[in-house]
Amino acid sequence: MTPDVVSRIDALKAALHHHNYQYHALDAPIITDFEYDELFQALLALEKAHPALLTKDSPTQRVGSEPLAGFAQIQHEMPMLSLDNAFNADEIAEFHQRVVERLGQPRVRYCAEPKIDGVAISLLYEGGRFIRAATRGDGVTGEDVTMNARTIEAIPLVLQGQDFPDRLEVRGEVYLAKAVFNGLNQALIDQGEMTVCQSSQCRRRVDAPAR
Repeated sequence: MTPDVVSRIDALKAALHHHNYQYHALDAPIITDFEYDELFQALLALEKAHPALLTKDSPTQRVGSEPLAGFAQIQHEMPMLSLDNAFNADEIAEFHQRVVERLGQPRVRYCAEPKIDGVAISLLYEGGRFIRAATRGDGVTGEDVTMNARTIEAIPLVLQGQDFPDRLEVRGEVYLAKAVFNGLNQALIDQGEMTVCQSSQCRRRVDAPAR
């Protein structure tokens, strides 16, 4: 093992920690999702090749980031994990093999759909009534966003019917439709404010257009 490998791993970990903080805690990313994934995959490959250098504080061992200080914290009853990536046919084949082995079934059918990239959220219902909402946070502890979630019309405050558990947790993504997102950004531009960050670009200061 060469000092170059250790230095490269340390540099990648430091960079990913920084970008995680920018993205999740400050909501102000400075690189694109694709660039972040490249750094993450580079670190993952080095740690797999040199398992002795894998540490608990590595970004590859985390599923999110620290909860924001402005929100009350909620402990998830079960860890709230994030999705993994597959960038080529070999990685998809490896995923399929793991599924087959774990299910003990030689034939598995899949249903694929576009991924909605929003904010992961956990909704808790007791007796069919909405009790609380929490973000993923670091996967173990998230932010209490119950009051925010109550403003989302698509989230039922009372479940319909009777065929549901007395205690039910629903996990999904909260997102804005493109038309709503674009309208929000245009309103910010008209006011000379900072636009909301998109995945393909970072936050920027925009001058109000001449009228």
